[in-house]
Amino acid sequence: MQDFKYFKKIISKNILFMMILVLLLVGVSERIVNLMVANDSYVLDRNKSIFRILREPENSVDIIVLGDSLGMTSISPMAWWGDYGMTGYVCGQTGQRMQEAFHMLQAAYETQSPKLVILETNMVFRCKNLSSEVKDCLGEIGYRYIPIFQGHDIWKSMLSEKQYPAENYKGFAFRCETVPYEQGEYMQKNDQKEEISKIVSFYLEKIRKLCEKNGTKLLLVSTPSPINCNYARHNSIQAYAREKGLDFLDLNLKTEEIGINWKTDSLDNGDHLNYSGADKVTRYLGNYLTQNYTFPDHRGEKTYRTWDKEYKIYEQKAVREMKVIKKAG
Repeated sequence: MQDFKYFKKIISKNILFMMILVLLLVGVSERIVNLMVANDSYVLDRNKSIFRILREPENSVDIIVLGDSLGMTSISPMAWWGDYGMTGYVCGQTGQRMQEAFHMLQAAYETQSPKLVILETNMVFRCKNLSSEVKDCLGEIGYRYIPIFQGHDIWKSMLSEKQYPAENYKGFAFRCETVPYEQGEYMQKNDQKEEISKIVSFYLEKIRKLCEKNGTKLLLVSTPSPINCNYARHNSIQAYAREKGLDFLDLNLKTEEIGINWKTDSLDNGDHLNYSGADKVTRYLGNYLTQNYTFPDHRGEKTYRTWDKEYKIYEQKAVREMKVIKKAG
């Protein structure tokens, strides 16, 4: 009986210790997040969008883009601002997985009420083995509620005083290198389907339901990428979109209409687009969005003056980058 009371006492102390530890971590996490939102120079490039979306004024972003590096290098929200006054933000990460996208969207909804979420589909087929994915899912839950774990690299950066300054173009990644894609047609029509893993399907459905809960439209988009896209993947996404009643736009089937030239618009032999290709895709997509959805034109509004200033910087950068690409071509 005494042994039982002793063990009970030990267990109670351990539970109390864990509760205090969790409360401390949550408190510290909140301070770290606020610090990184104000200055993300100590944050690795991959994680900057997590903090930068929280920096945007409340309810100022109408379009959220989720996706890995394909989304980041193919879609430029600042171009939409210049053409239509639409506000968008690419909440992307290199190698972003579906569970990361879900928690990123959760974070975005804390301060934003987007009318549309665009999901770039390459990450639908980004899946490790089941055990690794389960482990990563558990890790993402921890990152979501105790963000200090996600920003553990920040401590190393602060202690070593190593910073990662980066320009901010609403999540878009400027790339001006040119390495042509020369392998020919890659979207050959067939009836094959590439399997979507159960973990990815689970989080894809959570994203869909989260959008539905918040009254947000969900648009699936496949950006041009010969290395990553094929008809089997197209068929799988198309089937899912039809089943769930979602819009799906596969730009790999519209490269001629968009005006993609694989000699000048490819960053790295058909893996990603450079700025030239991204500009074409963004403007085509912007035209599609204005024809199929309704977004306010915020140009000239007082609360969006910073967008006008940032667009001028973006435009100057775009002119410089295009000169580099044309010279390389």
